[in-house]
Amino acid sequence: MSKVRRATHAGSWYNDSGDELRHQLEGWLNKAKSLQHPARAIIAPHAGYYYCGSCGAHAYKHVDATRVKRVFILGPSHHVRLSGCALSTTEKYQTPLFDLHIDSKIYEELYATGSFENMSLDTDESEHSIEMHLPYIAKVMESRKDEFTIVPILVGSLSPEKEQHYGKLLSRYLADPESLFVISSDFCHWGRRFHYTDYDQTQGEVWQSIEALDKKGMDIIEKMDPVGFTKYLLEYQNTICGRHPIGILLNCIDAIRKNGNGYKMSFKFTKYSQSSQCTSLQDSSVSYAAGCLMFH
Repeated sequence: MSKVRRATHAGSWYNDSGDELRHQLEGWLNKAKSLQHPARAIIAPHAGYYYCGSCGAHAYKHVDATRVKRVFILGPSHHVRLSGCALSTTEKYQTPLFDLHIDSKIYEELYATGSFENMSLDTDESEHSIEMHLPYIAKVMESRKDEFTIVPILVGSLSPEKEQHYGKLLSRYLADPESLFVISSDFCHWGRRFHYTDYDQTQGEVWQSIEALDKKGMDIIEKMDPVGFTKYLLEYQNTICGRHPIGILLNCIDAIRKNGNGYKMSFKFTKYSQSSQCTSLQDSSVSYAAGCLMFH
């Protein structure tokens, strides 16, 4: 079994030249504004960088590399049916910048819970939801190149009960100031090719209706309300592909709150964009959002 996951989407979804990629990421990061507090968790998109690279910078801008020792990356499974969560069988993930090493100790702790399965190398390398974050992680963490690890977690189609289970299980890691959680998600996938064409004409153009729908969900995420988010998805069926990783994060926050350890937390979205502005049923688009969870 190979111990290395190759950067299979480099050269197509993003630049495979380390120097060019670094320059591009720096350009996007330099344009993003800083928040007062560093992020303990971020939500950021996972489409090709041509579409969403600039949006992602509005989340990664808030990572304080001097604090972070391990980066948890929760990405939805696009190709394989999973009813729980799965871990990589490799030891390192390649990026055009430098290789990222998996935290074997944390993996052992997660396996010991009995709640995680293995993903095959084929599943690992064909999935883009985790890989699309690796160059950004490498870029913002490059000052601490060999001093941090990653914890990639592939998230399946979870019931609300399972989101709560994984949220509780991962909450102690989120509560650790040396952790960063990266939640991989795009927002509404709209158009016939996505089998989703809901349109509220009272909002104006199609793209404005999509934005209003996404912002309803983003408002609930900012309120850090896992039950409200589940209800929102049931009511509107919004095609947010990372809804289960987001659900785990919201349940992590909920578990930390219920522990009564006095943490003050806030969530803020810093950017919203769409791949194109839809005006008719012939059009299609994907929405992207960047947001940060902060501990005060």
